[in-house]
Amino acid sequence: MGLAAAKAGDGQSAGSSDCIRVMVVDDSAVVRGLLVRTLEQDPAIQVVASVSNGENALKAQDKHKIDVIVLDIEMPVMDGMTALPKLLSADPGVKVIMASTLTMHNAQISLEALAKGASDYIPKPGSGIHLSTAEEFKRSLLEKIKALASKKRPVAAATAKKPLIGKAKTAAGSASGGIELRPFGKSKPQVLAIGSSTGGPQALLKLFGMLKTSVQLPILITQHMPPNFTTILAQHIAKATGAPAAEGKDGDVLKGGHVYVAPGDYHMRVKRSGTDVVLRLDQQPHVNFCRPAVDPMLDSLAEVYGPAILTVILTGMGHDGRDGCKTIVNVGGSVIAQDEETSVVWGMPGAAAESGVCSAVLPIDGIAGAVTKAIGGGK
Repeated sequence: MGLAAAKAGDGQSAGSSDCIRVMVVDDSAVVRGLLVRTLEQDPAIQVVASVSNGENALKAQDKHKIDVIVLDIEMPVMDGMTALPKLLSADPGVKVIMASTLTMHNAQISLEALAKGASDYIPKPGSGIHLSTAEEFKRSLLEKIKALASKKRPVAAATAKKPLIGKAKTAAGSASGGIELRPFGKSKPQVLAIGSSTGGPQALLKLFGMLKTSVQLPILITQHMPPNFTTILAQHIAKATGAPAAEGKDGDVLKGGHVYVAPGDYHMRVKRSGTDVVLRLDQQPHVNFCRPAVDPMLDSLAEVYGPAILTVILTGMGHDGRDGCKTIVNVGGSVIAQDEETSVVWGMPGAAAESGVCSAVLPIDGIAGAVTKAIGGGK
């Protein structure tokens, strides 16, 4: 269902009401063309508007019902950061994906946009882009749009509304009819591992804002992010906690109270070296279409720490972390997942919850307390 069809008739979107309605906003005609062509290849998506700046985006928003906006950051007349709050004010339910080049400056702005209501971000492909990278960009863009559009629609009545924290075997309330919970592991955690993706930066900053410096364990984070973005994320976490937080470096010795963020384009694992545990970074193949990925981190932690692991899976697309969580509980560790209602996308935490590996499924506001209790040995 193409842009031409969307422009037909009285200016309202044409075609099936089941289509995901998207607006593309970018000052580059070349980039707009790339985005529109990519989106129009998917029959589930309808491009209802393609405009060159934020001012025109606001005008188009008055004419069309829009589910998802792909919004450039740097544009003349009205840039993306200026347009963002106006677009969200006009339609609080619209989902906005910020599009930017992979610079440190734009990484900073993208994270600021997430804090101001944007749902996600995507790095724009540059000139001379390799075919495989272009295909990865297209796949990622389509996945993000579909995941965010599904979140905009009403949540099924069967969805969990109450925090689930497990001693009972089953707690009713997942979309699939029930979430199997297990008791927390018996060993006191010696490391905290966190996995996240879409919506993760917002969730991480909220979580760490509540944890502050109360967790005196090494904290390892794998957030699906490209280079530069992970650098800025670590800086934001340091500000939120007052604790040392940085991208992990190969050979870093894990220290209590320090936060290690997997750097973009590198898997982050751990290995024992004498009496120390050190980080190992590698560029082995993508796992679950991701690098960094959560599963490699969790698998390596299970080998080193055994049952003394607490894992938290936050909002994100896909199922990365699910298999690693199975490994964690098989060695006696514990898993907490973010609930569906407070997740931007209940992919990763939903996959963990519905596979029966979780000891708690909680709203983001409840996770810090559960973490503190688990680390303190309380039940």
